[in-house]
Amino acid sequence: MFKGILIEKDESGYRANVKDIDDAQLPDGNVTVRVGFSTLNYKDGLAITGKGPVVRKFPMVPGIDLAGAVEESTHPDYKAGDAVVLNGWGVGEGHWGGLAQKARLNGDWLVPLPARFTPQQAMSIGTAGYTAMLCVLALERHGVKPGDGEIVVTGAAGGVGSVAIAVLSKLGYTVVAVTGRPDDADYLKQLGAVEILERSQFSAPGKPLSKERWAGAVDVVGSHTLANICASTRYRGVVTACGLAGGMDFPSTVAPFILRGVTLAGVDSVMCPRAERLIAWQRLGTDLDIDKLGAISRVVGLDEAIPLAHQLLAGSVRGRVVVDVNR
Repeated sequence: MFKGILIEKDESGYRANVKDIDDAQLPDGNVTVRVGFSTLNYKDGLAITGKGPVVRKFPMVPGIDLAGAVEESTHPDYKAGDAVVLNGWGVGEGHWGGLAQKARLNGDWLVPLPARFTPQQAMSIGTAGYTAMLCVLALERHGVKPGDGEIVVTGAAGGVGSVAIAVLSKLGYTVVAVTGRPDDADYLKQLGAVEILERSQFSAPGKPLSKERWAGAVDVVGSHTLANICASTRYRGVVTACGLAGGMDFPSTVAPFILRGVTLAGVDSVMCPRAERLIAWQRLGTDLDIDKLGAISRVVGLDEAIPLAHQLLAGSVRGRVVVDVNR
C-alpha cells in the first residue's frame, strides 16, 4: 500500500482525496518509481478541482511531475536505485501521475536526474521551469540575443514566469515582468526583473498594432494578453506562447506578423521529444541560479496540495509548490 491523491468520478460526483492505494492498482509500465517529490501545476489544479476537463479516465492520480528513485525496471536504460525525473507525457491526465508515493511508468518518459540537482530542487523547477527553459531555447533558436532589447514575461509571479525571469536575467537579457499582484514586485526584482508592469495594461482588448517595444516575450496567459504582446513586439521580434491561464482564445490580427515580421513560437512541454528535454535540463543546470530556487518554491505535504489547488487557480499562489509525498 502507498498514499496518494486519488481523483474519482461516479454517481456521487467528482472528488479528490488522499487515500491508501494498493500496489495492484498501479497502471501498466516497465519502470516503478518510489516517488520523493512532486509538484502542483496549473494543470494539476484543474485536475484536482475538476474545473477543467483535464482528467481523461478515472480513478486518476494527478501530478504531471515527479522525482524519485527507480524501484523496479525492465527498461534497458534504468535499474533499481537510479534517480529519475518525469515531466508531462500525459501523466496525471490519462496515466497515473506523481502525487503519490509510487508511480509505474513507461521508461521512455523518464530522464536521469541531473547531477547538479537534488530531487527537491528538480521539482522546484518541475514542468513549469522546464517549460520556461524551452521558451528561452525557442527565443535563442529564433535569434534573440541579450543585447536586442527588452524581454517581457507575463504571469511573472507564477512558476513558469519566475523561472523564466531568473534564467533570462542570468543570461544577460533585460527582463520586464507583468503581474496582477503588485505586492510581488520585490520578489520579481530579486529574480532579476528590471521593471514591473500591471497585468491590466495587457488584459483588455487592444489595437492590431501598438508602439514597438519588445524584442521577445514569454507568455503563459494567452487571450488578449498574448494579442497585445504581439501587437507591441518590435520588428522581427519573437513571442513564445506556452500557456492559457487567461483564456484559450487569441483575439489578434495578422498585422504584427505580416507588417513587422513578428514570430509567434508555440512551446509544448508535454510531448516534447526526449532529446530536447535533456538539453533543457542540461541548460537549467548551468543557466538557473540554484540559490534562487529557495525564493521561487515552498514545500508542502500531500494533504495540503488539495486546498492549494483551489488557491492556484485563483491566482493567489506565488512561484512553485513542491509536494513532499512522504511528509
